[in-house]
Amino acid sequence: MADDALTPDPGQPLANGADTAPAAGMISQYVKDLSFENPNAPAIYQTPEPPQIDVQFNIGTGQVGEEVHEVTLKIDVRAETGGQVAFIVDLTYAGLFGFRNVPADQIQPFLLGEAPRLLFPFGRRVLADAVRDGGFPPLLLEPIDFAQLYLQQSAQQGDVQAGVVGQA
Repeated sequence: MADDALTPDPGQPLANGADTAPAAGMISQYVKDLSFENPNAPAIYQTPEPPQIDVQFNIGTGQVGEEVHEVTLKIDVRAETGGQVAFIVDLTYAGLFGFRNVPADQIQPFLLGEAPRLLFPFGRRVLADAVRDGGFPPLLLEPIDFAQLYLQQSAQQGDVQAGVVGQA
């Protein structure tokens, strides 16, 4: 019973700054920009061959408050068939992420690896719905390992920086 008196109630914040455990989490998520173009309708629906689809991703981050960052997942899709554009979709899906007591060197890996992983399934659904609503079969993108992409890009940038330093 004495131990119970020393254990804080998990539902109550600790007093006087005693709550120092690192915490990161999503505050909200939203469509920031969505554009769907179907420039060759209705003729494009008569084309029997499936379209060639090009998908591009970009991740952006920005600090919007003392401990709040916005992460944007930009997905650009261009589908062409028979030399004509079938459809173009531009989606910017974003989320706000809050941090408390997180070391500064851990924020960027979270923003560029974990945050896009959390946003992707919801952005993927918005994109699939937009393509379906445009008269095409839903475009279901394969899951992406954003953490691995972040690690690869960090390693490449480290190699480039090491090469520049090594040449000096």
